[in-house]
Amino acid sequence: MARKARVALFKSVGAVMELLPERLDVAVASALAGLVGRRSRGAREGLTSNLARVLFAPGSAPNETLLEHFVARGFRSYGQYWAEGAKLPALAKPAIYERFTMAEGLEHLRRGKERGQGVIIALPHIGSWEWGGAFLNSLGLGMTAVAEELDPPELFEWFKEKRESIGIRIEPLNEHAGAALLAALREGGVVGLLCDRDLQGNGVEVEFFGERVTMPAGPATLALRTGATLVAAACYSGPGRDHFSVVTPPIEVERTAKFRDDVTRVTQLIARELEGLIRRAPEQWHVLQPRFPSS
Repeated sequence: MARKARVALFKSVGAVMELLPERLDVAVASALAGLVGRRSRGAREGLTSNLARVLFAPGSAPNETLLEHFVARGFRSYGQYWAEGAKLPALAKPAIYERFTMAEGLEHLRRGKERGQGVIIALPHIGSWEWGGAFLNSLGLGMTAVAEELDPPELFEWFKEKRESIGIRIEPLNEHAGAALLAALREGGVVGLLCDRDLQGNGVEVEFFGERVTMPAGPATLALRTGATLVAAACYSGPGRDHFSVVTPPIEVERTAKFRDDVTRVTQLIARELEGLIRRAPEQWHVLQPRFPSS
C-alpha cells in the first residue's frame, strides 16, 4: 500500500504541475524548494560545501555573504528544475524549440552526427538536462540516456515514460546499460551521460575544482571503444522561462597508452570541461550531496 501511495503521489503532483499556468508552477516549486533548503540541514550543508568549492579557491576563506546568496539561489533553481521538467510532456515540440534563446556550439553535435559514429554528451547536473534532450528531439537529433533505477519499479517506469514522451530514450542503470548505449552509438545516435557524480562508486580518480574525486568512466570508455565524438554540454534555465545550451568543442579521444590510463586521461579532460560549464551558473548546479572529500 505504501508503494502504491508513493507512485500515486508522484503521478498526482506531476499531473498538477503540467496543468498549472506557466510560471505559477515555477513560483510555487521555487518557494517550496527554498523552504526545504532552509529547514533541511543535510541538503543545505551539502549544497553549501559544493558551492564553496566552485566559488572559492582551495584553502581560501569563503565570503559567507556571497556563499549564502548562491545557496539560496541554488535551492530556488532546484525547484525551478523540477517544475520545468514536469511541464515538458505538456509542451509541443515547436514551443520547446522557441524557448531556446541560444544554442552555443550546436555545430559540434551536427558534425559529430555527420561522422556516423555517434555522439557522446558528458553532462553535469546543471539547469535542466531534460530540456536539453527535448530540444535535441525538436531538432530531429534525439538522445539516449541512462537513469538510476527507482524503488518501486513502477515509479521508474513512470519517469521513463514521461522522459520518452519528450524524445529522451531511457535505459536503466544496470548491467545491460553498456550494451544498449553501444548499440545506440553504432546506429549513429546521440548518447547523453550525467557524469559529475559517481553513483556506482567505481569511477576513476580525477582532479575536480582542486580536489581529488572519482567520476564515472562511462563516457571516456565508450568514446575510446567506439570512436564516437565526445563533447560536454549543459542546458541552462533562463532568462525568464527560456533556456540556452552550451556544447563544448570535441574532446580529444585517442589511444596513447594502456586502456585504463587512456580512460583516466580522457575523464580528466571531461572534468575540466564540466568545471567550465558549472562556473557559468554555479547556482544551477543541482548536487545536494557532499561532492568533495574536504566536506
